[in-house]
Amino acid sequence: MAEWIGIERRGRRCYGFDEIALVPGTQTINPNEVDTTFEIGKNKFKIPILAAAMDGVVDVKFAVEMSKLGGIAVLNLDGVQTRYENPDGVLGKIAKASPAEATELIQLVYTKPIKEKLIAKRIKEIKNKKGTAVVSCIPAHAQRFAKLAVSAGADIFVVQSTVTTPRHIAKEYKSLDLFKFCKFMKIPVIIGNCVTYGTTLELMETNAAALLIGIGPGTACTTRGVLGIGVPQVTATVDAAAARDFYYKRTGRYVSIITDGGMSRGGDICKAFACGADAVMIGSSFARAKEAPGRGYHWGMATSNVNLPRGTRIYVGTTGALKEILFGPAKVDDGSQNLMAALKTSMGSLGAMNLKEMHNVEIIIAPSIQTEGKVFQVGQRVGMGK
Repeated sequence: MAEWIGIERRGRRCYGFDEIALVPGTQTINPNEVDTTFEIGKNKFKIPILAAAMDGVVDVKFAVEMSKLGGIAVLNLDGVQTRYENPDGVLGKIAKASPAEATELIQLVYTKPIKEKLIAKRIKEIKNKKGTAVVSCIPAHAQRFAKLAVSAGADIFVVQSTVTTPRHIAKEYKSLDLFKFCKFMKIPVIIGNCVTYGTTLELMETNAAALLIGIGPGTACTTRGVLGIGVPQVTATVDAAAARDFYYKRTGRYVSIITDGGMSRGGDICKAFACGADAVMIGSSFARAKEAPGRGYHWGMATSNVNLPRGTRIYVGTTGALKEILFGPAKVDDGSQNLMAALKTSMGSLGAMNLKEMHNVEIIIAPSIQTEGKVFQVGQRVGMGK
């Protein structure tokens, strides 16, 4: 599969969402009758689209609303929600900052220490309003924060960093033992992020309930530019799904694959499921919701790094309510709203009754899929031409 890129050096060709298309099958199904249920442990959700643990996307109110609609929103325990008693004021300052001031201000905001009492407080605020409490932190904080989160009633715990492997070598500090951590936890654990077959397979051995797949594809992420690393999401998802299927055949335990990032439209989400995803995680589309705390602005979790920020603040605007983004009616023409109807309609057109059947639909390499016949849309910057 690899091609020569120079003397004695090969490079494998990898693919992103814009380079593929899905081929309709030999049957079609009423979109209202397809099953989009997603499971993590004993938890079942009718919306297989997770809201990413980004401060411009998820706060307590957003998490509660997402729960009411049938999905999951992940609260960032390393963010402003656990650093400030009144995070709204801080988020307002970030939204008002000029582009030149934004990165430095975000770095300054995140220098304030995390208050452990706020971890329990935020989780209890979600639970008191009958929401599903899903929280996230970096590996360095996981051991300490997990105990607080479980005691406060968290339902799912996410350990997330730019690149996660089963073996992290460090002399400066003690690294997290993911095997012991997952064994210790009494609630499902999601681990991320990774992009290769081998690492995915090894991380499944930790007893994690799900894995996040994706390095650097996020709208506000600059990891690929700053560090030069990453694998396009189609290839990353296909490889991870192959590892999941092999692991399931060998052990009988199914570990869900969650494609994280790189999707801004319904079509991208549909393609992720066709590539093997059990669920997807997105940020920018939800950052456009009226309920999102970022006021139309969106930034990644690594943007605040004081030495080497790997993200930027971007303006995505506010286009509608969370319910409209998930269930419509769509008020925009770019495919960023009514995501669930897009998924169900695609499943119906492809003849897939459930998400697992989506894994078997035909995929073709089609780099012209975004531009073929779209000259007027591109020229007028509407629909697929935006």
